[in-house]
Amino acid sequence: MLKYLLAIAVALAGTLGLAGCSSRAETVGTVGGAAGGAALGSAVTGGSTIGTLGGAAAGGYIGDQLGKDYDKKHNK
Repeated sequence: MLKYLLAIAVALAGTLGLAGCSSRAETVGTVGGAAGGAALGSAVTGGSTIGTLGGAAAGGYIGDQLGKDYDKKHNK
């Protein structure tokens, strides 16, 4: 459990750093996607650190792209 929480903390810290210069929608999408991806990656791989971090990275990227799409559609 501690390994899982540590992996999520590292993933979220990284995504917050990457999302620092983006809009609110991108930030929310990146952080939310990273958290969801980390949880899903951990569940799928049985708590593997690599699975958790990979899921966080993939989820953060997808969330960021969805945030950018939202901004385009709402003229921001």
